[in-house]
Amino acid sequence: MGRLQELLGENAKDIASVEAYLDSLDSEQRISEIRTLGRRHQARLFEAARGHKPISLKDIVGPTHPPMKEIVHHGKNSLPAFSHFAKVFVRPDVAASDELWGYNRSGGFIETVVGPGYFVAYPYEDEDEGEVLVDYLRVPPGRPAEWPEILPNSSRLSAFVYNGTQDVLRGVSKHVTIGRAFKAGKPMPAWFVLCRDDDL
Repeated sequence: MGRLQELLGENAKDIASVEAYLDSLDSEQRISEIRTLGRRHQARLFEAARGHKPISLKDIVGPTHPPMKEIVHHGKNSLPAFSHFAKVFVRPDVAASDELWGYNRSGGFIETVVGPGYFVAYPYEDEDEGEVLVDYLRVPPGRPAEWPEILPNSSRLSAFVYNGTQDVLRGVSKHVTIGRAFKAGKPMPAWFVLCRDDDL
């Protein structure tokens, strides 16, 4: 069992120790650690992170990062298969934007069969301050040239995966966030953990 799994044991409440441990690792180690977490650990981390480390869009993509240049957040979801993925974000090339654009990078097969899962991310105003909503009810009006074609989330198998879904992101550490999927405002038994691969 890895150190991060130990910190998220049955009575995981010391989120400050989780944060300190993740911040002590280099990028490769950090990504490796978050990808050891299964469904139970991710669920515990999501609950423990409530109100712990407020985040904003600048924690996802830095305010000085060039518009339309991607930032990759490597991820592990709670599915039994195809659990490694990345959420890729850009700051739009439009003035006074208070949102980010992005999609799910899951490899050629999944992206072709399911779809890229495009979304718009913005501050989550309905619940605790300091959370970010990843909203699949909206798709961005633009994308970097190297990204896949923008498709509605009602197309392909996205209709069963992304369509009608919103993810709530909570801050864990400088690079790591934890998310849970919601549909029609109700929580789904689906979590994921993300690690930003840069050092803003």
